[in-house]
Amino acid sequence: MKSITRRTFGGGMFGVLVATGLRPTSLQAQTPQDLIAREGVLQLAPANYPETQVWGYSGAVPGPTIRLPQGGRMTRRFVNELPQPGTIHWHGIRIDNAMDGVPGLTQDVVEPGETFLYDFVLPDAGTYWYHPHNRSYEQMARGLSGALIVEEADGGPEVDSDEVLLLDDWRLTEDAQIAGGFGNMHDWAHAGRIGNWITVNGTGDWRTTVQRHSRHRLRLVNTANARIFSLEAQGLEGWLIALDGMPLDAPQSLGRLTLAPAQRADIIVDVTASVGEEALLVNFERDGGYAIASFDVTAVARSERLDAPSPLPPNPVPQLGPLQTARTAKLLMEGGAMGRMDGAMMGGQMMGMREMAGAGKVWAFNGMADMPDAPLVAANRGETVRIDITNDTAWPHAMHLHGHHFRQIADDGTAGALRDTLLMDRGETAQIAFVADNPGDWLLHCHMLEHSAGGMMTWLRVV
Repeated sequence: MKSITRRTFGGGMFGVLVATGLRPTSLQAQTPQDLIAREGVLQLAPANYPETQVWGYSGAVPGPTIRLPQGGRMTRRFVNELPQPGTIHWHGIRIDNAMDGVPGLTQDVVEPGETFLYDFVLPDAGTYWYHPHNRSYEQMARGLSGALIVEEADGGPEVDSDEVLLLDDWRLTEDAQIAGGFGNMHDWAHAGRIGNWITVNGTGDWRTTVQRHSRHRLRLVNTANARIFSLEAQGLEGWLIALDGMPLDAPQSLGRLTLAPAQRADIIVDVTASVGEEALLVNFERDGGYAIASFDVTAVARSERLDAPSPLPPNPVPQLGPLQTARTAKLLMEGGAMGRMDGAMMGGQMMGMREMAGAGKVWAFNGMADMPDAPLVAANRGETVRIDITNDTAWPHAMHLHGHHFRQIADDGTAGALRDTLLMDRGETAQIAFVADNPGDWLLHCHMLEHSAGGMMTWLRVV
């Protein structure tokens, strides 16, 4: 394995170099009840580069972390000061359908200069996040995202700190500005928009000071358009305790952790590095690993490590009913570069791939590009739903279901951990199942944002 490096910015290389922060300009926070989407500047690249023009929520990139108690009420007024219409999707929260933030399905877009009040109850503790759902492939690439943390009723596990780490990548030009080309068909038909600069919480060198044998909860959120992170802790040992906000039945020993776009992982780590050393969170690419977050060990917290943590309390997600009698559907993922799809239905007529690409669509579900008129599934409230998914493409996809959490069903019938986003590799098949307990029309789409915009979306109805 290649040694861990800190890469330099520029020339298409990834970088993790210099701590940065927002300049104290007009991008300062407004009233706590407002989330204002607007333009700003961020010293995103190292200090010898110009500041980057970004779009941010209420004075920060990432947006302000919202922390509220389980069972509490989230109320924020979205103010759109951007030159494009927008909405906010509250990713992973099982909320009222009207608050889900999907244009044309749950609400109208919020035009520039207009506002929208998001108001809903938080049923589940865990790590969630918020982001736009109109032109999200551009608006998120410019910086619009933030964390929503719902605190456990019992106060959560015993830790010395609770850190939220939003992982992102940016495609920057040589003068550190966000590159254009948001409708680039090469990106849309391949892996999506992959950046050349990695940040954690908006900085290329996120770091904090810790003590040996101290214990920390790290809430990891992949906010990138399309990048899949492959993470490993060094100088830190611990446990995986939750995925996509939902607690695991028992903490699992921490190993290599894959986070697809939109996925989250809560981990508890003990610092095992010695005083004067660095502990690291490392991302692995094909050509080796590089640090994206550093923990400088400056002292000793206690003489020995704490006992292993207990499981987090479960959230009130309904148990699956019998899969043999579940309402079923099939979802075939098609299209993209090096795929076998010749064309698909679009706008009520059959189109070839060349025509589809001319209209900005290169992917399909079940032979249909973009949103179909009829839902993939229409279920009664309380029914168990099973969806068989086949990835008949040459690319991975991160499938996200709105309004619900599902379990992946193994070949032997056992149910996996609750998730809201499932990474499916090329040629892979999977079966997911969930209880349709949340009424409304809910989106199901690929969270590689260029794939979604390029046709990979459908919807479900729960009545």
